[in-house]
Amino acid sequence: MKMKIYENAAAAAEILSRGGFEDPVLVAAVKEIVQNVKENKDEALFSYCKKFDNTSLTAETLFVSKEEIANAYREVDTDLLYSIRKAAKNIREYHFRAPMTDHVRTQDGRTTGYVVRAVERAGIYVPGGTAPLFSSVLMGVLPAKAAGVSEVIVATPAKNGKVHPAVIVAADVCGADKILKAGGAQAIAALAYGTQSVPKVDVIAGPGNIFVTLAKKEVYGKVGIDMLAGPSEILIIADGKQNPSYVAADVLSQAEHDKLARAIILTDDKDFAKKVQAETERRLNALPRKDIAEYSVENAGGIILVKDMEEACVLANEIAPEHLELATENCEELLGKIRNAGAVFLGAYTPEPVGDYFAGPDHILPTGGTAKFFEVLNEGIFMRKMSVIRYTQSALAEDGEDIVRLAEEEGLCAHARAVLARTKGE
Repeated sequence: MKMKIYENAAAAAEILSRGGFEDPVLVAAVKEIVQNVKENKDEALFSYCKKFDNTSLTAETLFVSKEEIANAYREVDTDLLYSIRKAAKNIREYHFRAPMTDHVRTQDGRTTGYVVRAVERAGIYVPGGTAPLFSSVLMGVLPAKAAGVSEVIVATPAKNGKVHPAVIVAADVCGADKILKAGGAQAIAALAYGTQSVPKVDVIAGPGNIFVTLAKKEVYGKVGIDMLAGPSEILIIADGKQNPSYVAADVLSQAEHDKLARAIILTDDKDFAKKVQAETERRLNALPRKDIAEYSVENAGGIILVKDMEEACVLANEIAPEHLELATENCEELLGKIRNAGAVFLGAYTPEPVGDYFAGPDHILPTGGTAKFFEVLNEGIFMRKMSVIRYTQSALAEDGEDIVRLAEEEGLCAHARAVLARTKGE
């Protein structure tokens, strides 16, 4: 296997195109699951957990108990617990660094602005597929806690009745209020509509597989969501002065996620491209998840040659990647040219896993080009701005004539008369 090198972006059209969320078979399956849970509540939720995860649940066992949390701490390695707590500290401090605050101003008898309020209850989805993603617990729960959400519920699949102990411990370290032993579209539906045992939430956040994403899309409007996330991806802009081994390692850090993960390099140096190609092949052979990474690199990734770094930035903005590494000597300068990305990693010593696990900024990011309109998960996802307006009697007298004129022109006479009642006594 060799990572393909493309002479230009046009030649790489196949890997640059992305699939959406329109598969009719999957859409229909998710709709059926969501509707069933909406109508039949606990009964449907328990049935799907048994069917998909081989987990038999009741109202009494649906959430992780205090005893299970205590057992999880005993099962987690001491050094791992130390690292989880240290990462949680960084992430918590980052999200508390610049909180959204009220902004109200009074001038000439007119008070306008907004106040910020957290949602009451949030659901954080944590995938439970090929790896225990306890890092996603940290990245999902802590922004909600920083926002001031009253109740945070983690939802994650329980395989054969058991949630991975590191996931449980991470949720407890972050202060999650409940851990729901259910995943997939059925968990999203339960959180969105509520069941006899699962309280309805206001916002659902967190990554998941295609069934989870389609379910979030299906329930959007009944609840808020953070984004519609697809397969993980990385785009690396690299000049020829970088260490090809570093770049190859970063390619594989994404490719090992799953077979649909995508790793693409943009470089203006063909000799460098060949070195990265060789390094990727060498490193791939030593990976425990070689089969997954190899499929990803061969079918979804590639190295695209560009004319210069200016063209690379233009292409990067069009791709709008989840992760963007600027592995160049002038990375700070290039950052000013980037508009669309979930997260940007600067310089040779900031590989993507630094952000995935530890630095503080969130790793739940928009994928599939949606960084053009979605944003990184942050405390603002769990907050709303409410407008505040107050007029004094004299201020309304000054502006009343204009307000009445606008209302009457729209044919809304009652609107006008609500003002006139105060200014003209009508």
